[in-house]
Amino acid sequence: MTSVKRSAGVDLSDGAFARSLEGQPQGGRKWPIRYDSVEPLAIVTDLATIVLVSVLSGISYHLQDSGTPGDVSKYLGSAILVSALFISLMKIRGMYRPTELLLLRNQIRAVCLTWMSVFLLLAGTVFALKIGSEISRGTSVLFATLGLIAMIAHRRILRSLLARGLAGKRFSGRNIVLITDDSEEGDASLIQSLTGLGFCVKRNFLFPRPTADSCDRQSVAPSVVEYVRGSDVEEIVVGADPRRWSELRTLVAELRVLPFPVSFVPLGTASEIFRRPYRELGNAICVELQRGPLTSIEQAAKRCIDVLFTGIALTALLPLLALVAVAIKLDSPGPVLFRQKRCGFNGKCFQIYKFRTMSVLEDGPSIMQAQLADERVTHLGALLRRTSIDELPQLLNVLEGSMSLVGPRPHALAHDNQFDKIVRNYAFRRRVKPGLTGWAQVNGCRGPTPTAESIEQRVGFDLWYIDNWSLKLDFTILLQTPLEILYGRNAY
Repeated sequence: MTSVKRSAGVDLSDGAFARSLEGQPQGGRKWPIRYDSVEPLAIVTDLATIVLVSVLSGISYHLQDSGTPGDVSKYLGSAILVSALFISLMKIRGMYRPTELLLLRNQIRAVCLTWMSVFLLLAGTVFALKIGSEISRGTSVLFATLGLIAMIAHRRILRSLLARGLAGKRFSGRNIVLITDDSEEGDASLIQSLTGLGFCVKRNFLFPRPTADSCDRQSVAPSVVEYVRGSDVEEIVVGADPRRWSELRTLVAELRVLPFPVSFVPLGTASEIFRRPYRELGNAICVELQRGPLTSIEQAAKRCIDVLFTGIALTALLPLLALVAVAIKLDSPGPVLFRQKRCGFNGKCFQIYKFRTMSVLEDGPSIMQAQLADERVTHLGALLRRTSIDELPQLLNVLEGSMSLVGPRPHALAHDNQFDKIVRNYAFRRRVKPGLTGWAQVNGCRGPTPTAESIEQRVGFDLWYIDNWSLKLDFTILLQTPLEILYGRNAY
């Protein structure tokens, strides 16, 4: 544990707010690598790995094919081109940050996607420029295969070394002076984080709280300057609440006499804003306080899948849809399709389409949910509801864009108003388009919701889906939906 005590012989009431550090944990043997160097080191090792794999792949293939090593300059040229594209894309996505390198699953996913994208792009370019005769296909395939394996293995090694270095406090770092305005517990936490990253905290000065005397606050900078002069300190770190920026700006101005960098570590609840994404709006900085459930690219991908799959489904199911329409007409009087107002994305109302399965067409402020052995359900309607064939006309809603193949199931407006009063965060379901099927449905939440618990359970599944959305999850739900229909849980 870090031992922190106040400097001997210092009168705190006179404004010399300082604490010296003794017995800092040293961990294992220090590596000659700084934590700040992890990102550029990862980029350099990626470059070296790609070049090595490219050269080895080319030489191996040509030795096997013709008995000669071939033109090494071509292998180097391919490696430089691939590494430039790969590293640039990974850098743009922020995948070289140490915090990202520790997330092995995310790293492997990003490496696979980026690596394949690079080679598909290059393959398309080669095809468009008609220069395929100048490139060995065997070498390219071998390079792509071995390169992907090497990059995944490289990520595993990086993650292991980074985790070991952080756990053992083995990174080298600067000698720093720390200025904080937090409690001793908060100071110890910050000091532990800094020492874990290799920094050596030579001394910790306390910045008085706003309630302290102005003389005390003004004495901090001279004390820091006096201590740093002639010492081996290389950097000054200020850890404080951002709400005290006006005072901190004065402090930093007084520290400009020192030829060292001064860094700021935001503390307290106001520091959360520094962890949020931001972008520039002219001369202003725009901080993202709430991220949309799907980015523009994700929305486009989801919409493409909706249109593609819906078109295929409508084409394949057209004979069945026509047969069901004729059967409904023969079974009972009334229209083939049932239309009802539902609440969609961002609360926008739309008309949902279903095959008529009841003798009534309810669409008002009071609607009774279907029950077991409901007398309103027609003979054919019972079969349609049991097999969920009555939901197929909603493919038209998907095609027109008011619904998606996968998403929270939309409820009648009367039920929406009722559930909104019962379940907290119920309106969060409207952050995405409603779906033909959903995560709640493949988990057995179908049919009526007679109790508050059943509504909360269904909403819980819907909110989990929104928070954890991915194309993979959508495909999983689509594959599980036919199995759930066969089970027929709560379908009546």
